[in-house]
Amino acid sequence: MNSLECARSKIRRIIAGSKVPEDPAHAENTVVWLLRLDPHADQFLLLAALAHDGERADEVTKVRRGAFVDYDAYKAAHASHSAEIVRRILEDCGASEVEMKEVCGPVRLHEVGGEPRSDVLKEADAISFFDTNLHMYHQREGLSETVRRSAWGYRRLSARGRDAVVGLAERDPLLRRVLSQ
Repeated sequence: MNSLECARSKIRRIIAGSKVPEDPAHAENTVVWLLRLDPHADQFLLLAALAHDGERADEVTKVRRGAFVDYDAYKAAHASHSAEIVRRILEDCGASEVEMKEVCGPVRLHEVGGEPRSDVLKEADAISFFDTNLHMYHQREGLSETVRRSAWGYRRLSARGRDAVVGLAERDPLLRRVLSQ
């Protein structure tokens, strides 16, 4: 097993243990959306897509939203901590510095983008929220928080990403309702 296969296996095991029930499906769905947006995505970016929210599965070191003055600061800390976790996993799997940089860089920037690889990961992550997370998030957090979180995520999208979400809304009454708020 090579280092990336090793890391992929460990990441899937970690995410499967998340107390957030939609995390495993969201991780896999982010990979699907990444491939829709960039059919030629390399193995490093695909691993970054799988691992981008890895910190949420560790209840001990998980970044807590209430510890930050605003949502963007919380999301930046979340992304940075996820990158640290995936770096440790890659180190344990014997990955090279180049491999670690190629995977951890996009994870670290997946909430803000700023370069082509992190931009496409940010977009895939945002679309996947609407595709896989929305309903469970709504059940857990209620409508007003879901509307707030959805507006934040929708603003992050490019025109292409917004079109994808509007397409999802055609078959999802909750998403239509959230988008109309």
